[in-house]
Amino acid sequence: MKYILIVVLFFLSACSIKNYTYSSSKFIIIKTDKLKFSDLAYVKNSANSVRLELFVAGNNIQNIEINSLICLNEGCMLRSNFNSEYLSENYPDTILQNIVLGQVIYDKKNFKKIGYGFEQKIQNSNVDILYKVTQNEIYFKDKNNKILFKIKDIK
Repeated sequence: MKYILIVVLFFLSACSIKNYTYSSSKFIIIKTDKLKFSDLAYVKNSANSVRLELFVAGNNIQNIEINSLICLNEGCMLRSNFNSEYLSENYPDTILQNIVLGQVIYDKKNFKKIGYGFEQKIQNSNVDILYKVTQNEIYFKDKNNKILFKIKDIK
């Protein structure tokens, strides 16, 4: 019984209220088979948690919280399950958080420094990814899986 309580508390704490140290408004485009979004969003993050608040016409339509689990308005799931259901099962568990924060993906594979940012091109039988991070924009496109993330600063 003690172990069940610990497991339940772990899952509940993953979606609990967090204090974020950084918050910014962005224009975000997300295109996947299950997620389609193009409008204003707020990106909030702390040392180990990220929250996307997606808005359409000023109304909050979806919150995505990324920490040990990924939580949507509908509930929480393991990162690997989120990738399988919403992105691609071939992605590493940290890919969504890394994209949102503009951090390197795939352990810096094919990393190339460009201007005030970097670029990665990752191709194999499962993915064909172009990932660019610049001073004002994050761009992720996977041609094989038909996935696009574009995150731009609002000036």
